[in-house]
Amino acid sequence: MGQTITEKIIAAHSGRESVSPGEFVYARVDIALGNDITAPIAIHEFRAAGFRKVFDPARVVLLNDHFTPNKDIKSAEQSKILRDFAREQNLKYFWDCGRVGVEHALLPEQGVVVPGDLVIGADSHTCTYGALGAFATGVGSTDFAAAMAAGRVWLKVPESMRFTFTGKRRRWVGGKDFILAVIGKIGVSGALYRAMEFDGDAIAELPMDDRLTMCNMAIEAGGKNGIVAPDEITDEYEKGRAQRPGRNYESDPDARYPASHHFDAAGIPPLVACPHLPENVKPASQLSDIAIDQVVIGSCTNGRLSDLRLAAGILKGRKAHRNVRLIILPATPEIYKKAMAEGLLGIFADAEGVIGPPTCGPCLGGHMGILAAGERAIATTNRNFVGRMGHPKSEVYLSNPAVAAASAVTGVITDPDNL
Repeated sequence: MGQTITEKIIAAHSGRESVSPGEFVYARVDIALGNDITAPIAIHEFRAAGFRKVFDPARVVLLNDHFTPNKDIKSAEQSKILRDFAREQNLKYFWDCGRVGVEHALLPEQGVVVPGDLVIGADSHTCTYGALGAFATGVGSTDFAAAMAAGRVWLKVPESMRFTFTGKRRRWVGGKDFILAVIGKIGVSGALYRAMEFDGDAIAELPMDDRLTMCNMAIEAGGKNGIVAPDEITDEYEKGRAQRPGRNYESDPDARYPASHHFDAAGIPPLVACPHLPENVKPASQLSDIAIDQVVIGSCTNGRLSDLRLAAGILKGRKAHRNVRLIILPATPEIYKKAMAEGLLGIFADAEGVIGPPTCGPCLGGHMGILAAGERAIATTNRNFVGRMGHPKSEVYLSNPAVAAASAVTGVITDPDNL
């Protein structure tokens, strides 16, 4: 029996020729990642266990991205714990205010994660890096502490599900709509502790930014990881970027998938996940009676340069509706600078949007865009649970950047074709 790409990567990091779903393995970690919310707990446990040195200062990565710039005393104290630990351990990769970006946009951009890696992160959206052909998954802070010390992680090998996309996608449709179509079909627990493997000719034509978006939201279907086999698009993305050699894996033709799903890309319209679950998916064109108070374009899901270009193309020459607060958060300093050089930030300013720094901010209800009771937002973020962006009686709708930008103009949820 052949192996899936996920099984091959886990086997290679466990010193095995092969592994089988359900097996427990002790796997070598290439990158261990933590942020200003999760890492302070891990650092405390690391020290409480008596460890003094991380296993490799070039493999442990810390970022202050969720509450940057620090919004209050507590977040400042959290961030200081990371700063002090990064200096003490002489970590190669530590990013802070002014240099930091949203972690799951920054690490691929900076070439820290490469194809074939095994990555664990104390953040559920660590699965983003599967777009590069890596096995990447979120863990708890105590598992992160152990990985910082030992460079290894205890894993159960997941079964793999296959999601095949064929055909030509419509205008305004991208990776966000593809993954919402998946979650809408199988539900938020439909891939529970399974690897979600994406393939097909529509995926082969999908830019890296869109692949990152798809793998980012694998966790919203309960997935252990999302993954796309490396190809020419991956190789081109990694060229001049990867900070060390990677290895391209692919699934064997006779690999076993307990479940497979097929999607016709041409049949997927711009989609929106309605409150209060990412599985509550409807076409944007059916939601034109939903008035909104706020639009957020950013996050580790859709805050990349291509996302900002898409939004700016719709907003150019237009203004946000008088009842809408438009918030733009480029995901990294590099994206911010390129957006500025291309004139995108000017377009957003002319549209009377607020342009903020690279930060997770409102995505997790942290700061820079909190909702009051009764308010609605449409956002390019990845979760819309009760109270996710503020008050428990607020509502969050999830969409791609084109739908978000069109909705900012009209004041109601809008399919860009209807603008």
